Amino acid sequence: MRRILNAKKQGRENSTDYSDRNYLRTSWHYRRRVFGRRCKYRTMNNACKKLAFASTALLLFLAFIKSFDPTTRTLNLRTESVAKGYPTEIDYSKTYDVCTVGAGLSGTVFAERYANVLNKRVLVMDIRPHVGGNCYDYYDDQTGILMNKYGAHLFHTNSEKAWKYLNMHPNAPKWERWDHEVKGWVNGKLVPIPANINTVNRLFDKSIKSEEEMKNWLKSVQISCPKKGCQNAEQMAKSRVGEELYEAIFHQYTIKQWAKEPKELDALVTARIPLRTNFDNRYFGDRYQALPSKGYTAWFDALLDNPLIDVALSTNYFDHKAHLDKVCKKLIYTGPIDRFFGDSGLGKLEYRSIDFVEERYFNSGFMQPMPVVNYPGNDVQFTRVVEYKHFLNQKSPHTILVKEFSKSTGDPYYPVPNEKNQKLYDKYKKLATEAEASKALDVHFVGRLANYKYFNMDATIENALNMFHDIAGHPEMRDMPGLFDKGASKKNMAYDDSIS
Repeated sequence: MRRILNAKKQGRENSTDYSDRNYLRTSWHYRRRVFGRRCKYRTMNNACKKLAFASTALLLFLAFIKSFDPTTRTLNLRTESVAKGYPTEIDYSKTYDVCTVGAGLSGTVFAERYANVLNKRVLVMDIRPHVGGNCYDYYDDQTGILMNKYGAHLFHTNSEKAWKYLNMHPNAPKWERWDHEVKGWVNGKLVPIPANINTVNRLFDKSIKSEEEMKNWLKSVQISCPKKGCQNAEQMAKSRVGEELYEAIFHQYTIKQWAKEPKELDALVTARIPLRTNFDNRYFGDRYQALPSKGYTAWFDALLDNPLIDVALSTNYFDHKAHLDKVCKKLIYTGPIDRFFGDSGLGKLEYRSIDFVEERYFNSGFMQPMPVVNYPGNDVQFTRVVEYKHFLNQKSPHTILVKEFSKSTGDPYYPVPNEKNQKLYDKYKKLATEAEASKALDVHFVGRLANYKYFNMDATIENALNMFHDIAGHPEMRDMPGLFDKGASKKNMAYDDSIS
């Protein structure tokens, strides 16, 4: 086996061809080496020939089994993904009870609930060539590594409602516990993010050793909000971590992320960033933290696998709007709200997008000590680097680093929370309220882009479930007992957690 590993490290194997054929070829060389010591091929006796034949058969069987291992093989997984074969056109001969614009979390939850709870016919469409929205992941062709296309997504929640929904689908992949950790490269030092006792000790040469001491240190550096409360992200950050930590971790990172000074942004931007008063190096403190064992895309596929649900990808709703307005009894719109009311003349809302720059390293093991390293300083332009092989401890001799550069153009990821955008959104919200009340079209606006509000994944799920329950007339959901009964809370606990 040493010869195989050394050969790959030295580049003698085709490092970009991580296929079953290549695996068998290296296995054959291994078989020759092992049995060549005991049996010379030109003068093999019968016993050696039988042993060699048996070893070859065993290796072929192991290769066949190995091809189904999602952490090391890519061929069958890619074929299965392609074989899903979602259509790219709308069947104009059909009518639907519900049409959802967007195949991300909000659109998928609505489609699944209408189909499984109310037996309604649903059409799900998305302008992108895949389901899953920004959660979409795939197996990289060259390395076999499962990675997100639109940035790392880590599910975490304290919401029993969101957690129940995540795990209640029998054909969907199981979710595996994953406690996410992030480091930040700050002033030439690698420190835990969010800031905790270790961070403060390392950055400022302190010797804090208890939670009580950490709380006392924070009190000594925190700058209180004005009497009317913190009015912007800078005031909020300083009220939580003080001047030094603000400058070390928050200030330049916020400028890179939003292209604005923190004082130009809403206080919620820094209010939702966690802070630790102990030695806990985890990024999240939620009770439930997990990743889907076979990836997010497989989870979405399972939820949409219903004969009552049709999916049309690479499909722009606005290209078919005139037809869909006639054949869809109800429309769930999860896209940008300013695009829906594009003819209003109100102008565009501001969003931030991301450029993802991939770097592949063959036969190199790991390149960084954990999945995500943040770069808060202005010495580099990217905000963070993600190494996806860490997630769920994937096995591959290769690795991929993805550097993330925030930008103002491209796919809309993050609404920009400031007073100007909020005032403009309020005007769009008024149009949305009027449209929902109108009998001309039964339309509802759901999700992050349609509500111009940042939601974590759990808050997105809970928001969609709550809205479905209200819009559909409070149907009984037997698969979520106690969570939607009379007297059950209708508050979005996941969203409240994310901003508290």
